[in-house]
Formats: sequence, C-alpha cells, structure tokens
Amino acid sequence: MNAPFGDLTEQIDYEFRDVSLVQRALNHRSARGRSNERLEFLGDAVLDTVISHELVQRFPHADEGVLSRLRAVLVRDASLAELAKGLNLGERIALGSGELKSGGARRDSILADAFEALLGAVFLDGGYASTEQVIHRVFAARLESLSLSDAAKDPKTELQEWLQGRGYALPEYELVSSAGPDHNREFVVRCSITHDEQSCEAIGSSRRAAEQAAARAVLQQLGEA
Repeated sequence: MNAPFGDLTEQIDYEFRDVSLVQRALNHRSARGRSNERLEFLGDAVLDTVISHELVQRFPHADEGVLSRLRAVLVRDASLAELAKGLNLGERIALGSGELKSGGARRDSILADAFEALLGAVFLDGGYASTEQVIHRVFAARLESLSLSDAAKDPKTELQEWLQGRGYALPEYELVSSAGPDHNREFVVRCSITHDEQSCEAIGSSRRAAEQAAARAVLQQLGEA
C-alpha cells in the first residue's frame, strides 16, 4: 500500500490488496468520485455484529438491554470519532470545499462514518475474519476497560421509559440554537413532555449532549433523578 495510506495500514495491521477500496472509504459524499456511504453502511453492520459477539462472550449473564447499552457506548459516533482521530482519518478524508471550510474533518459524524467505511473496505478486501481481527485490535483497550457499570441508562432512555411506562407520549427535542466556531460549538436544546406541559432547556458541546442534559433536567423536575 502506498503513501499516504501506508502508516494507516501499519496502525490497523492490515494490508489492502485493492487500494481503491480504502481510497473510496475516505471519500466523503461532498468530494468528487464515489462516496464512502455504501462502505459505511457495510462497515456499520459488520462492526455491530463483531462487537455484539464480543460482548456476549465477555458478559455471559447480561441481559439484552444491558448488552445493547454496552454496545452503544462502544459504537456511538463520539467513540468512533475518537478512534478515527487516533488513526488520523481526519487528515486523510477527501472533502468538498464547503465541508473543508466548515471544519468537516473534525466533525464527529464524518469521522465516525469514515471509520465505519474503512471497516467496510477491509470486509470487501479481506472478508469477515480479517475485519474481526482489525476491530479487535482497534477496540482492544476499550473492551478491556469496559464494565457492566458502563451500561447505566442514559437520561434520554430513562425519560422515555418513564413516560412509556405510564402511557404518556414520548418526549420531544427541539434545537433552540447553536453558536460558536465549529471546533467549539455550543448547542441549546429544549426537551418537552406533553402530559403536563413541562419543558427544560440545556446546553451541550453537541446536539446529543444537549439532549441528554435536557432530558436529565426534566427527570429532575419529575423527581426521578
């Protein structure tokens, strides 16, 4: 494999036979040429399967809900983006001019998609066993540090289950505003529940973080947090 992808091969310990696959994996839809979206779709599915299998083996007595939350901790965008940064994928992703100007190479969603697309490329190039080995290598430290305490329900899940258990409508989340530079943006989200017309606003460094904070605030109003 030739530069600029040679050190990436060393990092994931996998040698591509078809270099065009990894090139496509790092080609965002805003750039020219075939995008990485199909590879991202494939990599996402393989990643879920490998991580699910690993969790079932590591936690033989955990129920489906706990396993699902543990998997979410490992494969959510923020986690995958951190892994992508460790592989310097942001410096390798081909982006259109608009995404380049807006800091797309630092955006969690773009980094996470590129990471999953890379796994999809490995799968097409070397099959399931090779992809499984790459995932085990890249996730080794995170898997070793994972514990059942990481499966604690997040505020959005707690609020949803509280409302569903009482036959109430699901909460609604509204993006109120976002401000600041792309690398340090703040999001304000409002969480509303309809059965007693309560709502709370909260700030977060991402929309997801703001939604979680707003859900936690509503739970506090309800006396459940």
